[in-house]
Amino acid sequence: MYEEPATARLVEAFANTVDVELGTDDLSTPEQLTDWLVGQHLLARPHRADADDLALALRLRGGLRERLGVPVGDQPAAALLADADSALRELPLLATVGGAPPANQPAAPSDAGPTEGAEPARDADPDATDGAGAGPAAPEAAPVGGAGAGLVLVPAPGLPPVRRGLAGVAVAWSELVLAGDAARLKRCAEHECAWVFWDVSKNRSRRWCSMRVCGNRNKARRFAAKRAVAP
Repeated sequence: MYEEPATARLVEAFANTVDVELGTDDLSTPEQLTDWLVGQHLLARPHRADADDLALALRLRGGLRERLGVPVGDQPAAALLADADSALRELPLLATVGGAPPANQPAAPSDAGPTEGAEPARDADPDATDGAGAGPAAPEAAPVGGAGAGLVLVPAPGLPPVRRGLAGVAVAWSELVLAGDAARLKRCAEHECAWVFWDVSKNRSRRWCSMRVCGNRNKARRFAAKRAVAP
């Protein structure tokens, strides 16, 4: 069993703010973005997101969701990946030595209350993601190259509070990529679901967030298609 790190939980929660199956979006307004960042301990009130912050967040989320479909064999939309890359350029990161943000870079807010808005796992069966959205999200800083490496990624100094909070998602994604764990974070291959989950299988072979639901749904569809073309 491969335990999901805090960085993956944060990216997963961010990607799952949109629910394809239910047709809901938890980032429909700047106020909702504010609430999500506060709930993930990435922003402290009274700071608030505006329309430009929301547009930036949606560009980043759209590209991340496209990228997370690659491990299950989906072909990503190049335009969405480019939009996310453009968003990341507006959320620059800084590598520091010593495990602490620069003196003029505020640390992650410590006065936020209990985690709000963390996305739950899609179901509770053993094949579903374990602990998705449980506990506090990843901090604004993450070690590069594993514990004890002495190098830490942080949001670049000078970013406004909301952008610094969004940069926390960029920090988490960067750490997943650098640690070689990004391939375990996947978007469900069942397109009617498209829920993002953490693959706990040894060989990273899972394609559905739930074998019991989405896996069986996909198999039933393929079986029906074969019967339809049989003589």
